[in-house]
Amino acid sequence: DIGDIIRGKDLYLDHEPGKQHLEERLEQMFKNIQENNNTELGELTTAQVREYWWALNRQQVWNAMICGVEQNAKYFRDRCSKGGSYEKCRCINGDVLTNFDYVPQYLR
Repeated sequence: DIGDIIRGKDLYLDHEPGKQHLEERLEQMFKNIQENNNTELGELTTAQVREYWWALNRQQVWNAMICGVEQNAKYFRDRCSKGGSYEKCRCINGDVLTNFDYVPQYLR
């Protein structure tokens, strides 16, 4: 859901008053990112900047979210996409399992 919130696609945005404030803050944050990187991002819409930022930073966000996960904690599937097993919610090669990032929110 964090990816949906960052990308402005959270289905539950209108259900809680605090979420609208969060959305306004995120809009301003991404406008600032766009203005500070005008040569690369100047032609993009704010929505495109949000998608770009998430694609660029999602691995680090996932790493930060699970850094405190206990040993042998289970995630949503038993195998990593490249084969092998996992522990501490990571593939053996250290990658974080991000396989649900782009599944539509209503299907999760």
